[in-house]
Order: sequence, then C-alpha cells, then structure tokens
Amino acid sequence: MPVRRYSVAFPKCSLLVSLRILLLVHAGSPVYSQGDSQSDNKVMDNITVRQGETVFLRCEQGDVVTHTAWLNRSSILYAGEDKWSVDPRVSLVTLNQEEFTIKIESVDMTDEGQYVCAVQTSSRPRTTSVHVLVQVSPKIINFSRDIVVNEGSNVTLMCQAIGKPEPSISWKFLSNSGDLASDDELLEISSISRQKAGVYQCTAVNDIDADVQTVDITVNYAPTVSEGRDAGVTLGQRGVLECEADAVPEADFEWYKDNRRIFNGFDGMEIINTGSLSKLTFYNVSDGDYGNYTCVAINKLGSSNTSFLLYVQDGSGGVKTAHFHTCLLFIAFLPFLLHF
Repeated sequence: MPVRRYSVAFPKCSLLVSLRILLLVHAGSPVYSQGDSQSDNKVMDNITVRQGETVFLRCEQGDVVTHTAWLNRSSILYAGEDKWSVDPRVSLVTLNQEEFTIKIESVDMTDEGQYVCAVQTSSRPRTTSVHVLVQVSPKIINFSRDIVVNEGSNVTLMCQAIGKPEPSISWKFLSNSGDLASDDELLEISSISRQKAGVYQCTAVNDIDADVQTVDITVNYAPTVSEGRDAGVTLGQRGVLECEADAVPEADFEWYKDNRRIFNGFDGMEIINTGSLSKLTFYNVSDGDYGNYTCVAINKLGSSNTSFLLYVQDGSGGVKTAHFHTCLLFIAFLPFLLHF
C-alpha cells in the first residue's frame, strides 16, 4: 500500500495511533532489541552533532506499513506527513516506502536525548531508537575582572566555563613569556609582587573549540628613586638635575634646596615632570644656585628621596671646588716649606 494513502487517513484516528505508539515506547526509557514474534525493536548507533548544526533522523519503512511516526520522548514530532511538533526547526525530509526522515535544524542542548521511529505494519509493530548527543563549544561564563591591588596582597582569579564535553581550564601569565600559571578554575597568587603584575589569560578548551578571556592585574607599590647624579655647571650656563622614580601609581615630585621647597618658576628654575622622570632646569646658573638639592617622589603608598650637588665648573671644564681644595692644601703645607 502506498504511504501517501495511509498518511491522509491518519488524522481521523490520531488518538488511537497516539495510544498505540505510547504503548510501544515508554517515555524516557531506552529501547532494546527484543526479537520476539510480536515486535521488532532496533537500537541504532548514537548520533553526535554540534550545537547549531542540523541532525537528520532516518528510519527504514518497508512494505505494508499502515502507520509511522517519529517521537522525542513521549512527544510526537511527525505522524506520517502530519507535523505534530510546533517547533519550526523540525521538518519532514523524506517519506516513502523506503524511509521516513526528518531533520532538526540549529540543534541545541534541549534537543539531546532519545528519538524513536515507530512503525505499524499489517503483521506487527516495530521501533527504531537513536540517541542524539549534542556537543557544545566552551564558553567562559564566570570570569574575574581587571583588578588593582597593593604589593604583598593575596590575589585569587576565577575562570569558570561550560561546554560539552566538559572543557579543561588553563591559565597563562602573558606578561612573562606565556608561562603556564595554573590548570585549575582558580588561580591563586600569594603575596603578589610587582613582577607578577600584568595580563593573565584563561583558556577553556574541549574537542570542539576554545574560549579565551584575559584579565589585567595592576600592582601598586611605593616609589623607589634612582641615585641622584651630581652636576657641574659653569656660571651663567644652563644646568639640569634629573630625578627618576619607579612607582605605581606614578609618583608626584617635590624639589628642595637645603630645606626649602622649590616651585616651578622660582628664581628662574623650571620643573618638568614627565611620567617617571622629573627635571629641575637652571637656565642661567648664578652663585646662589650652587649647593645641595633633594628630590622627593611621593604616591599614596609612601615616598623616597635622593640628593644632588650642583657645583661650579670653570670654563675649561675643570671644577673650581677642586682648585679650592688644592689651594687649601698648599696653604696648609706652606709653613713647612718655608722652614726648609
């Protein structure tokens, strides 16, 4: 009998067929091959499909088929040519004497499970069951945000992901040649130092794909000032004292001569701060400019300082203070020279 003929008559006895099918297949129960004289039940190999793809469900028909239907658990998807499912992703592909095939587009996790093709022949019913497995790409769903901490603090970063198969998690410290930091959801850093500041990358990976997120750790620490370099400047010439500080956040600078603070523009001096560097510039050095100077670098975690000497350098490149010391030595030994 052609399939089209019985498929048209199916709605008139839909209730009866539904009951017959439900008797053949129990909701949520696997179907095993029984091989008795009353029914013929077949279990097909699992179908593995990735999320978002299309899965095709096919079962053989054979001769003298009176009724046929595809079910998902206890819900009828298709009964012959009649669509019972309200899901627009489910559609009929082929229905003839050889096969009954439907498809589900844009497969999601909710589509995973057992599907049964129930066939009623003139002699006995038979079922074909197949289990659909849906694989899902990893997705990081719980991840730490960028953080700012003080040096010496304990830091914990979190990276949680979902996917099927279950993804594995790994952490890398990108700011240090990509060294592996951890292979766990939690990355714990005890008493963090400034050398551990930077970008950390979490990777969630399974057989399907990978998902990557990064987090930046900023470590605050008190200033450390480089040792000051004395400068010799000829009277009336331009001179510069440079003060460099390593600090996070960047340090503010203060300049002092002896114990008196110097402000920008004071006595012809200019202070220029650029990031970690501060310059004290003398555009026309006078006698009063020579002496000791102190640079102080300050941020919210502390301060550090260094000292400089601005000394007189004569026009020939020599240092007048050196000639002065030589003169003092000569005067000191002069009585001994006259004695001889």
